[in-house]
Amino acid sequence: MTTPIAIVGPTATGKSDLGLAIAERLGGEIINIDAMQQYRGMDIGTAKLAPADRRGIPHHRLDVLDITETATVANYQRDATADVEQIRARGNVPIIVGGSMMYIQALLDEWEFPATDPQVRAKWEAVLADGGVEAIHRALTEADPQAAATILPSDGRRMVRALEVVELTGKPFAASAPTIGEPRWGTVIVGVDRDTAELDERIGRRTDRMFDLGLVDEVERLVELGLRDGVTARRAIGYAHVLDFLDGTYDLAEARERTLIGTRRYVRRQRSWFRRDRRVRWIDAADRQALSVLLDELGVQ
Repeated sequence: MTTPIAIVGPTATGKSDLGLAIAERLGGEIINIDAMQQYRGMDIGTAKLAPADRRGIPHHRLDVLDITETATVANYQRDATADVEQIRARGNVPIIVGGSMMYIQALLDEWEFPATDPQVRAKWEAVLADGGVEAIHRALTEADPQAAATILPSDGRRMVRALEVVELTGKPFAASAPTIGEPRWGTVIVGVDRDTAELDERIGRRTDRMFDLGLVDEVERLVELGLRDGVTARRAIGYAHVLDFLDGTYDLAEARERTLIGTRRYVRRQRSWFRRDRRVRWIDAADRQALSVLLDELGVQ
C-alpha cells in the first residue's frame, strides 16, 4: 500500500504523535503540512518535533525556508507533490501531517492558482504597509464582502492576495477555490480533535511550555537573522506577539496571553474549515478504542 494518509485537524490535538505511530508501523515517511514549520529556526513556537523525537522516520518539508523567504501555497503544492510521488515510488506510504488549511486543500485537491501580477500585488501591499490590516480589510470589504467576512481580519497577507485575485479576474476570491471531490492519490483523510475544554487546557500548557523553553530567546536569535524583514514568518502566532513585547508594545505576560488567545482563535478557524470537508474521518484523540479501530483499518498493528 502506498496510498497517502493525511492527518489533519486543529492545533495541539496530537496529530504528530498519531502520524509517527502510523508511519512507524506502515513504513511511512512524514510530509509536514504546517506552513510555519517550514522555517529554519522556528522550532519552539511551532512545536516542531526535534530530530531526536522523530524515531528515525524521514520527515519532509521541515526547515526548508529561511525566515526572510515568503512561504506560498503554490510553492508548497509543487514541492510536496514531488515528495508524495517520490515516497510512493520508493514503495513507502506518505503520511501528511499538519493543520495549515489552504496548504492541505492545495495538495489534495490540485488547486490551480490564479496568476499573480507584481504591480497589482505591490499596490495592495502598500495599502497594508501604510494603513495596516484595518485599511486592507476595508478595501476587501468594498471589493469582495464575502472574502472579507471569511478571512481572518488580522491576516493581512491573505487579504492582499484576495484583492489581487479579485482585481485580476474580476471575480470573487472564492471563485478560485477548488472543487471538492476525490482527494488526490485516493488519500485517506483522518481528522484529529478533542473535547474543547480539554483542548483549551492543552493549548494553555503548550503556550506556557513554549515560553518556558525559551521562545523569547528564539525570537531574539531570529531577529538577528532577519525575522523582521520576512513577510510570512514574523506574523506567526507567538512570534508576532514576542516581537511586540521586544518593541515595548506590551509586557511579557500580555505577550503570553495574546499568544494563547491567538492560538484558540486559530483552532476555531481550523475546526470550521475542516468540518466542512465530508471526506474527513474524525476521531477523538482521547478515545483509545476509536484510535485502535482506526489503526486496525489502516493496517497498523
